Amino acid sequence: MISRSRVGAVALVLAFAALAAEPALAQAPAAPAQPGALAPANLKKPRAKAPFDLTGTWFVDLSRGFDTWRSGPPYPKFKGEAAQAFIESEQAKKEGKDYRDWIGQCYPAGMPVIMTRVWPIAMIQLPTAIYMISGFENEIRIIYLDGRKFTPEDEVVRTYDGESIGHWEGDTLVVETRSMTVDKHVIDDGLPVSDQFRIIERIRLTNKGETLEDKWTLIDPKGWDGEWTSTHYWKRQDDTDITEVQCLPDTNSRLPATSSKGNILK
Repeated sequence: MISRSRVGAVALVLAFAALAAEPALAQAPAAPAQPGALAPANLKKPRAKAPFDLTGTWFVDLSRGFDTWRSGPPYPKFKGEAAQAFIESEQAKKEGKDYRDWIGQCYPAGMPVIMTRVWPIAMIQLPTAIYMISGFENEIRIIYLDGRKFTPEDEVVRTYDGESIGHWEGDTLVVETRSMTVDKHVIDDGLPVSDQFRIIERIRLTNKGETLEDKWTLIDPKGWDGEWTSTHYWKRQDDTDITEVQCLPDTNSRLPATSSKGNILK
């Protein structure tokens, strides 16, 4: 008679043998890698023609006021650190002082402020992505259009401009931006953002393609209640190019604020 322990051992050996004979059952195939936006195969994939092309150089429409870079007023109901920062910022303005002007100290403007700096932005639109290069510190922003998903939270590398993914809804480009860094990343007059900050943009071209309209909605459950929405405009500027720009440590000490009358104090 064969003992129970021996029967169990034989069964275990047979089970391992079955796994070895069919490796496909033991390990699932790896998911295909997302092709890069500039990969020829990705660029050549059949896609519906985009309703418009943003390729060109754009400049903030200052005819609507110099403060077009702000998201408010009207302001939402702030809370937490943002509420305190708003109070401090308003007091600093009354005293003629700058508040958390990290941009003046060579930190990136970040989203959404980079979109409204008083420097032109070069935009290059491809079927898979829109590449934006700002005349302000050559800050780059990329909007992916190739249907990719957002990078998982435990894998994404946070940046000042975040990860932007867009899709078309009729004649409107809808873009969501997530995963922005929070270190010295402020909006409006020094208001902080949290790790839950995200932006929804609805971009259209009007005026026969000469005006870019961007209605954005700022969402940050830790910073304010509900949605904070505003609309911003740009005009085509065909008589200029974006050149190489640096914000270097040797000029940093002479750049106390972006609100100074000159770019560098002499």
